[in-house]
Amino acid sequence: MNDTGELAPASDTTSVRRQRTDIRTRDLINQAVASVPTLGLQRAAEFLATMNVPAEVAVRVLVYPNRRRAN
Repeated sequence: MNDTGELAPASDTTSVRRQRTDIRTRDLINQAVASVPTLGLQRAAEFLATMNVPAEVAVRVLVYPNRRRAN
């Protein structure tokens, strides 16, 4: 699927990102990322773990910020 919800051509499937559907997780991620400069990476990671954000998502957004999705 592409950002408009339509199926993407088979050749484009590796570069297409799905549209975000989990608004709660998005908001938690935004809070954690915003807190990194003041609280640190460890505390942000602990917050996401406490809020049941999947570990692979937390690592991706905290350690590799260039891999974050646009809102």
